[in-house]
Amino acid sequence: MPARRLDGTAWAERLRRELEPRVAAITRHAGRPPGLAVVLAGTHPPSEIYVRNKIATATAHGCHAVLHRLPDTATVDEALALVRQLNADDSVDGILVQSPLPAAMGADAESRVFDAVDPARDVDGFHPVNVGRLVQKRPALVACTPLGCATLLDREDIPLRGRHAVVIGRSDIVGKPMAMLLLHRDATVTICHSRTVDLPAICRTADVLVAAIGRPGFVTPDFIKPGATVIDVGINRDEAGKLCGDVDFAPVREALGPEGWISPVPGGVGPMTITMLLSNTVDAAERTEQRT
Repeated sequence: MPARRLDGTAWAERLRRELEPRVAAITRHAGRPPGLAVVLAGTHPPSEIYVRNKIATATAHGCHAVLHRLPDTATVDEALALVRQLNADDSVDGILVQSPLPAAMGADAESRVFDAVDPARDVDGFHPVNVGRLVQKRPALVACTPLGCATLLDREDIPLRGRHAVVIGRSDIVGKPMAMLLLHRDATVTICHSRTVDLPAICRTADVLVAAIGRPGFVTPDFIKPGATVIDVGINRDEAGKLCGDVDFAPVREALGPEGWISPVPGGVGPMTITMLLSNTVDAAERTEQRT
């Protein structure tokens, strides 16, 4: 028998419903709903889809979400000016700057713009202040994708304490914060990357394997310990243009066996990521209310 599915779509919907009373309470107390500002610079079709989904989800669950567009010709100074304007807007609880920014803004544009976001409004969890808080196990706002993965594991009661977790990928957006979240749940964590020697052998020791490298079908049964849990963070297109993850889903699901768990693509981590953005926005709004 194949492994069980980690149904991110079902859990995301349940979590969104759980957030609705908190949104209603903020709206009553503040006289306005939680506010989310999304900055989209340039023309990038995948970003258009992501942003549309994020705004639709926030709006559907009672938040006030506004899209702020910058043209392809916008400079990094114009992006910084917009972020400073949003930082000063009392109706904005959360600010999200959609990545990637136009290449014309410069190689360091993303770090400069992300760093300019008020940490209290940084619902993407990318600001160095929020990253530092995560490392010290006192997070305020955590990057949405790793938080979604950790929440999915929590909600399904996947054992983590004392277990070996392997994260494939060391990005600032997913790999590193994912490792911290697992470590804070008392897992023993190994981070692997493109320079790791004998990667499949290390992955075969994992009770929990997180694949976040952006290579379609990279994780095969040779990486798998039967009975393990596999979290597939990848969102890719295969040669036929079909949406797929970093895990070769069907054969890996068989290799895991009936005691294992696996998140599908689509329907696994993706819905949880968007829900964590909503959750972070609500958290930020509640903290704003506490300060006023």
